[in-house]
Amino acid sequence: QVQLVESGGGWAQPGGSLRLSCAASGFTFSRSAMRWYRQAPGKERELVAAITSAGSNTNYADSVKGRFTISRDNAKNTVILQMNSLKPEDTAVYYCNARVVSEYWGQGTQVTVSS
Repeated sequence: QVQLVESGGGWAQPGGSLRLSCAASGFTFSRSAMRWYRQAPGKERELVAAITSAGSNTNYADSVKGRFTISRDNAKNTVILQMNSLKPEDTAVYYCNARVVSEYWGQGTQVTVSS
């Protein structure tokens, strides 16, 4: 079955960095676009970043452009979200997402940015 397991969340000060990883299994990872979403308390889940199956194209929410970078390693079935210049408003639970006929989500990893 499809599994998505996020790791790498935690606490960072404003201006700091965190690196999230998502380990995928149960589907042909190299043929699937991948996405990171986030959900802050009291807010709807929003798309943060997306990457095509080969990694040749990416797109980002306006709020994270220039600060976050999505990448993937198809040999390791892993998608990464590098988050730099973090802001308190980046505080949220971050989810890895794959659409393989149905939509699949990881369990989420908490990111907290505060001083």
